[in-house]
Amino acid sequence: MNKEDKYSFLEAKHKIEAWCAYRDRCHHEVYNKLRDYGIDDEDTNALLSHLIEYKFLDEQRFADSFVSGKHRIKKWGRNKIVAHLKQKRITARIIKDALKEIDEQEYVDMLHSLALQKWKSKSGTDFEIKVKVQRYLASKGYEFDLIYNALEDVEIELKE
Repeated sequence: MNKEDKYSFLEAKHKIEAWCAYRDRCHHEVYNKLRDYGIDDEDTNALLSHLIEYKFLDEQRFADSFVSGKHRIKKWGRNKIVAHLKQKRITARIIKDALKEIDEQEYVDMLHSLALQKWKSKSGTDFEIKVKVQRYLASKGYEFDLIYNALEDVEIELKE
């Protein structure tokens, strides 16, 4: 869309409803999209209220689906998920509630599986491999104490 193109209130309402219906969005994304449409602050706030009232926009639902998708599909750890939700200006309370959706045993099992898979794909001394895998798991957003435990388990498992 060119900078000169502006949508009317109704055009923007229909476009933003369709955009929000496609997948869950956070308030910040919708606000920015409406500003890109050339909608002023007053109309943007009215549209945000409308979207919330008619359940097109729900921060908790967005956070829940974000956490679920990033954990199960992308195999991200809590640290990376929290960082990305904070970038999207999701409140700490909503983030905390959304993280409760992650099953602790599933989380630890996924971390162990990633550690084992990465360990087997690397070459070098055990120490070099351990450092590489640790760095990889940290970049995925896993907590260091859990990484340490997972790597200890993997080392024992591979020596047996």
